[in-house]
Amino acid sequence: MAQFVINGGKKLKGEIRVSGAKNAALKAFAAALLTKEPVLIKNVPEVEDVSRMAELIKTLGPKVEHIRRGEYRVTADKLNSSEIEPEIGKKLRASIVLTAPILIRTGKVVFPHPGGCVIGERPIDVFIDGFKALGANVSQENGLYNITARKLKGAKIVFHNVSVTGTETMMMSAVTAEGVTTLKNCACEPEIESLAQFLNSCGADIKGAGTHTIIVSGVKSLGGGTYRTIPDRIEAGSFAMLAAASGSNIKVKNCRPDHLDSLLGLFQKMGVKVKVGTDSIEVAAGKKIGAVGVKTREYPGFPTDLQAPLSVLLTQAEGQALVHETIYEGRLSWTEELKRMGANILNLDPHRIEIRGPTELRGREIESPDLRAGMAYVIAALCAKGTSVINNIYQIDRGYEKIEERLKKLGADIRRV
Repeated sequence: MAQFVINGGKKLKGEIRVSGAKNAALKAFAAALLTKEPVLIKNVPEVEDVSRMAELIKTLGPKVEHIRRGEYRVTADKLNSSEIEPEIGKKLRASIVLTAPILIRTGKVVFPHPGGCVIGERPIDVFIDGFKALGANVSQENGLYNITARKLKGAKIVFHNVSVTGTETMMMSAVTAEGVTTLKNCACEPEIESLAQFLNSCGADIKGAGTHTIIVSGVKSLGGGTYRTIPDRIEAGSFAMLAAASGSNIKVKNCRPDHLDSLLGLFQKMGVKVKVGTDSIEVAAGKKIGAVGVKTREYPGFPTDLQAPLSVLLTQAEGQALVHETIYEGRLSWTEELKRMGANILNLDPHRIEIRGPTELRGREIESPDLRAGMAYVIAALCAKGTSVINNIYQIDRGYEKIEERLKKLGADIRRV
């Protein structure tokens, strides 16, 4: 198994470019199956999750061409299978969004409980309830879900919990359904609005994406088109917090600062020096930064995927801060390793931790439990004195493209072994 060896405690400097958003690109791959015409997907991050999605789509019959770095063409003129390959699906949470186009195209979809990061309970009742509301029949046998429908029909769906993938999946399910579908209590993430804009460019009729109410008027069919993946706001935020935590001067390029308003607001309260451009965030080293509490929320609140990097930053801030994780239970368990690196963290309950800083972090050998915690360990190791070894970096590769090569250009002492 590959690992990162990091010698930390060094100031970093330079510019780093943000990749396309993994969570946006994966949904574009799924949306490409809604049409028989070719779909060109640009600015795609070359990460493990994208490779798995491409592999999964090929098992269904469509053609996936890797034209050049960051650019793919998906042609789904043929869809030969209704079953999501279980071994791949169990490893990829985003595999569940394929259920919508497969059901629409074949009248049936068979799939396993989706996998991904182990970060607490992630039920799929939002998908099952949504398909039932649209007129589908749902059964479960031998650990697989079986959904059938001759033709989906428009309905009113009120999400009991705000769900990004649930919103995206039901939005795709409704594009060719008979009549009008109203989705309420929707997630508002930029990735959803981006997906809706792409679907509309292909002939869909979607209104309200980016708000809590989305109205989809069913159309007969969709055509092909081109999708350009929006910049990864989570990656941009992670790089900005790396700069703040390590006291470095880093310019994060090719990002959307307006997608990071909650983080930039926290930076202002903490005293982090930031210069915001039209497509960049430049963090300058400051003498002191102050602690500030945070509660994760659905967009436009502070994202749960930035909770781990922020917790590392708070170990270097002066004062006491409460981090309240409201989205996933158990997502704070990764901080046990951070404590062993020297962090002063008190676990109050499964959803809350108290961090006191600043503390000096020490290098050690650690295991990456999931994608976002893995990146947080990289940030911690770069801030720490001494050598750190991070194992299970497959989790990091799932969402961060060639991260060690990009960090080396900032002066980081990191190597893949």
